[in-house]
Amino acid sequence: MNAFKFVPEGWNNEITKVDKDNVKEYIKNQKILQGLVNKCDDNYNLYISFQNGLNGKIPRKEVEGINLEDNGLPKTNLCTGKVHKFVQFKVKDINEENELILSRKDVQKEALDWVKHDLKEGERVTGIVKNIKRYGAFIEIGGGVVGLAHIEDLSVARIKTPYERLKIGQKVEVVVKSINREVGKVILSYKETLGSWEENVKNFTSGERVKGIVRETEKNKNGIFIELTPNLVGMAEYEEGLKYGQNVDVYIKKIDKDRKKVKLLIV
Repeated sequence: MNAFKFVPEGWNNEITKVDKDNVKEYIKNQKILQGLVNKCDDNYNLYISFQNGLNGKIPRKEVEGINLEDNGLPKTNLCTGKVHKFVQFKVKDINEENELILSRKDVQKEALDWVKHDLKEGERVTGIVKNIKRYGAFIEIGGGVVGLAHIEDLSVARIKTPYERLKIGQKVEVVVKSINREVGKVILSYKETLGSWEENVKNFTSGERVKGIVRETEKNKNGIFIELTPNLVGMAEYEEGLKYGQNVDVYIKKIDKDRKKVKLLIV
């Protein structure tokens, strides 16, 4: 799981209770807090209301520290896109109107430092799917830091689109596949968390009839791949007329644990 305080924004959808008497402590300790953005003004500053009547402001320059315009400020769509979203921040100051001055950028800087120095390859972390492209899914792993899980790392079974495995906003566990510490780029794997071949095959026995999903429609000399679970695929003899993604009933002819193969018969 994620190291100490770095969890994806909005992971538990809770607003941190901020007490006015503790503001100096928050500023001194630089504790990471979380709140819900309720407004973005014409200057792209963000505003947050806390449960006890206190209000906070994230100035535009403190909204983002990664995706910046040429002038060094966050892109405007990143500011407007945070409205009605949970974000993490630190308290920098309190003004004369008792409005807290907040920084999301400072959380990102600390999270990037975590990625560059403490995060390890092979480590399992929590994440939230932020965006999906045809080639993979972008998953936030903490403090606004987003990693990429390529489509081939989403499941053992062949899929045509990441949407067959994930959806935007989904909470997932992923494994860190590689890290470019110089730039803070992280490559993730989702299929590693779906269980090994041995773990998945324990749920099946030779001679039983089960449901499967067609994962290949092209004829080949070996047969056709049928997904039994996202991380377990069997092979059946080719049949005409099958469509990709079609649900089929299959009979398990043999489970070869030595060769890690499952032979199927479409029924």
